Amino acid sequence: MGFHEVRFPANLSFGSLGGPARRTDIVALASGFEERNTPWAHSRRRYDAGLGLRSLDDIEALVAFFEARQGQLYGFRWKDWSDYKSCRPSDAPAYDDQVIATGDGVSTQFALAKSYSSGAQSYSRPVVKPVAGTVRLGVQSVQQQESIDWTIDLSSGVVSFDNPPLAGAAITAGFEFDVPVRFDTDRIQTSVARFQAGDVPNVPVVEVRL
Repeated sequence: MGFHEVRFPANLSFGSLGGPARRTDIVALASGFEERNTPWAHSRRRYDAGLGLRSLDDIEALVAFFEARQGQLYGFRWKDWSDYKSCRPSDAPAYDDQVIATGDGVSTQFALAKSYSSGAQSYSRPVVKPVAGTVRLGVQSVQQQESIDWTIDLSSGVVSFDNPPLAGAAITAGFEFDVPVRFDTDRIQTSVARFQAGDVPNVPVVEVRL
């Protein structure tokens, strides 16, 4: 799958509409009860990039980005302004935001993830596109130093320690992240007259699995 490690202009994604979507299969039984199941382990996000456009310069930037990705052919990074940190939007990422794994004394590589909790239930979302310079790591409540204790693959979200964390040690992380997406159309229609009157093009964007 083709993917370009470039972010859609963040100033254009600000103000866009979108969020997570799930797929649930529901079967109504003769008794009136329901059986519910899902073939998806993870949600899939959709956005409308057109809603972030505010000027003709924005349209020009959008068209240039669209052409460079060749429409739907290549994926890219997207900043979801409503959910792009391991912590609350008002806080700065810290090394102990998320527990991502427990050491076994052997493994040195661990994948970043963000947990969503409500009541007794929780969901762990894989984070595969962390933002450079924002990742913080800790082992057993002690912050670890990048390039000294660990390195990260920014294209996959996999952290590699120089030495395996001890068995039972909690491995924590804080970070900002992007969503891997692609355009969900091979055509963008713009109208200068209508846009100046307040209309914007419809530019669907959909999350891709990597």
